[in-house]
Amino acid sequence: MRFINLLFFLFFISVLQAKQIEVCESCAIKSIKDAIEIAEKGDEILIKTGLYKEHDIIVSKSVVIIGEKGVILDGEGVGGIFTFEADNFTIKNVKIINVGSSYTVDYAAIKVVKAQNFIIENCTFESVFFGILIEKSKKGIIRNNKISSNRASEASSGNGIHIWDGDKMEVYNNELFGLRDGIYFEFVKNSFVYNNLSTNNIRYGLHFMFSNKNEYHHNEFRNNGAGVAVMFSKYISMHHNKFRLNWGSASYGLLLKEIYDAEIYNNLFEENTIGINGEGCTRINYKNNSFLRNGWAIKIAGACYANIFTNNDFMHNSLDLAYNSKLNDNKFDNNYWSEYTGYDLDKNGIGDIPYRPVKLFSYIVNQTPEALVLLRSLFVDIINFSEKVSPVFTPDDLLDENPKMKRINDSI
Repeated sequence: MRFINLLFFLFFISVLQAKQIEVCESCAIKSIKDAIEIAEKGDEILIKTGLYKEHDIIVSKSVVIIGEKGVILDGEGVGGIFTFEADNFTIKNVKIINVGSSYTVDYAAIKVVKAQNFIIENCTFESVFFGILIEKSKKGIIRNNKISSNRASEASSGNGIHIWDGDKMEVYNNELFGLRDGIYFEFVKNSFVYNNLSTNNIRYGLHFMFSNKNEYHHNEFRNNGAGVAVMFSKYISMHHNKFRLNWGSASYGLLLKEIYDAEIYNNLFEENTIGINGEGCTRINYKNNSFLRNGWAIKIAGACYANIFTNNDFMHNSLDLAYNSKLNDNKFDNNYWSEYTGYDLDKNGIGDIPYRPVKLFSYIVNQTPEALVLLRSLFVDIINFSEKVSPVFTPDDLLDENPKMKRINDSI
């Protein structure tokens, strides 16, 4: 009991000792760098309304930095703005513009190195190279930020939120656009990405590399080079996201490469060149997703095993499924297919004859993309019918034995 009372006493003393330092043109402290120089652990730095032309600000103390409405930090294109090298810090309500760019240095509006227990919130970043760059850190919260840039090429642009070697991170309620990748995770684990809007980015809305045991949900990825890429990762949960309008010659709603033991459910894939493109994917459960008006709903390349597709809606896609092998170790069951023309004599809501989602024309286009110009022609109908009667090129065991007669996921 005495020990607990001592902790409360020490906390009370630390609160009393913490002070607020004001920064403004007419204040005693006129620059943010000077405020950080005199600040002590636990102090609050209040940046008053105004324009501050500062960059390369190093923060190695546990402080709180708060901006008043109208605070703008202009890096003038010279370098990065803040670098935090301390635990237990908070920065919020600041606007940062004109971060420098480089082919050799990762300049960022906010860079965090080897920190934990921090919050970055309610900030606006415009004309950045990297927005928020985090290295070897954990237990961070990044929320309610707006990050944008106007870079024209992938080589000259950085990512909005870039985390390398992170653990227990939360990224939510952010808006990201005009960047290379909206959000990038590399060697990140036990983290969550949710309620973000990532749109009009050059490469990916969200990108995972070598990142295990993460979850992303209730995000929208719209009109990016590709919506989301998950590569060389395992134990990823992806649910209640919207992948929309990701068009282009090599665009996907979701790109999966060498991933294992994932859950993909209750997502909407709408008007993408390819809804999901999978290569080297094993033990993934796809359930209760909706594929609406995509070029291809799903493309499966080699080395995809033990995947289960159930209770998904495939509606009005140009091609529902592309499959490049005659061997099949994946299961399709109880899905709804708008192209299904079977019947339901016993009125149990399940078609009485199986559905073959892989058409011969899909196989041909997979081998010879130029053949796509024949889509919707009578020739295509004839060859698809002949393959349906006597499968030769498509896997004869790739069937949905219990196709649903009505759409399943009306709420998505």
